Amino acid sequence: MANFVHSINYMYFYKNHYALILLSVLISTTTLAQQDLSANHLSLTEVWSKAETNSKAVRMQGLKLNESEEAIKDAKAERLPDIEAEGEYARVSNMPIYDNGLFHTPSQFEVVHTSYSFGGNAYFNLYNGNKTNLKIREEKEKKNLSVEQLNLTTSEIKLKSAAYYLDLQRSKVFKDLLLKDISDQEKQLAEIRQLFKNGVILKSDVLRAELKLSRQKMSLLQIDNDINIANQKLAILIGEQDDFKILPDSLTSTSLVIKSYPEYLDEAITHSYELKISEKETELNKLELKKVKANVSFKVGLFANYTYSYPQIQFYPYSIAMYGIGLSGIKASFPISAFYHNKHKTKAAELAFQRREVEHEATTDKVRQEVNEAYLRYKEAITRIDVAKQNIKQATENLRIVNNTYFNQLSLLTDLLDADTQLLQTRFDLAAAQIAAQLQYFQLQKAIGNL
Repeated sequence: MANFVHSINYMYFYKNHYALILLSVLISTTTLAQQDLSANHLSLTEVWSKAETNSKAVRMQGLKLNESEEAIKDAKAERLPDIEAEGEYARVSNMPIYDNGLFHTPSQFEVVHTSYSFGGNAYFNLYNGNKTNLKIREEKEKKNLSVEQLNLTTSEIKLKSAAYYLDLQRSKVFKDLLLKDISDQEKQLAEIRQLFKNGVILKSDVLRAELKLSRQKMSLLQIDNDINIANQKLAILIGEQDDFKILPDSLTSTSLVIKSYPEYLDEAITHSYELKISEKETELNKLELKKVKANVSFKVGLFANYTYSYPQIQFYPYSIAMYGIGLSGIKASFPISAFYHNKHKTKAAELAFQRREVEHEATTDKVRQEVNEAYLRYKEAITRIDVAKQNIKQATENLRIVNNTYFNQLSLLTDLLDADTQLLQTRFDLAAAQIAAQLQYFQLQKAIGNL
């Protein structure tokens, strides 16, 4: 009797637990269906366009590029002459004369107590060790570096958005497959219940089938959450609000073209953004070395100034009146101390340039490794698609055989449930393989600088 009561309580708990799961899944499915009605269909190309326009990372790199353009203009402006205007007003004290020494009373020499001057001066550089031209070249290289950094950031954002988009696409496919499987499982459960009603099978078979169906519906809830998470990530990336619903393209089996590894490597050597960035950074170190060496060079320039002053006390005889005087000519200088002050700076710049060259070689090795890995993973993903298609055929045939044998009482329910699970898994595997192949393709294109 105790066992019977325990069994009744267990069945009551199980049915209520099953009902709660079913209710939560139905609510989730209904909510998602309502959301899908207001979903915005976007192709991957449209997602990329929105990401390039609205991505904060891309916008920051774009502003950095604008900064470098202004820096070039500023460097070119250094070729213009330096012009200054200046003025001075002062009150002058009496001038004591210590005729008998500092410790004796001085006599006072009357001076004019008001002094002022105003004027301007100009300097035009003719030669300063080619530093101005080197500065302009440096800013141009920084701009080129910013361009490549912008391209790399854009490529990374496109790859990231493609990953979110494909993740959303995969979850949608998984949901469709799971919904179809749940529908098939419900029909199969109805047949199993009929067999139990006819006394052909045990109650345990019905419980196992119901348990599997409840687990499938719980998996459906998890997939709905995966869709919402991927949707939010993608919406944020393309500059939309969290509640912006995205409906991706349907998954299609497109023919994927694959080249040889040497072809991909040649493209990477020519177009890789990382290599181009490394080249620009190496060129900047080279220019820095030239700038340091230019410290040991003479400077030549034209100068001119004109000043009005009061009183005239610069030249004898003095005069209590305003006067004007101007100077113009050519000025030259040579920093003799630079021979020893610049020695270690030059050595440090040379070592920095050598280190940058080694880093460039390391970047080349890294790009080769990335291309090779992406290439092999891409080939592997394509192979997985073919294997998954073959597995579906085998799992379908296996399910047909086991289904016939079970309902003819020649096999166990566990065999039937396993066959159902294997077929669903192989369909999942095919969808996952197709998504993975597309993602690996984009990763390969990013590695060779073509994304």
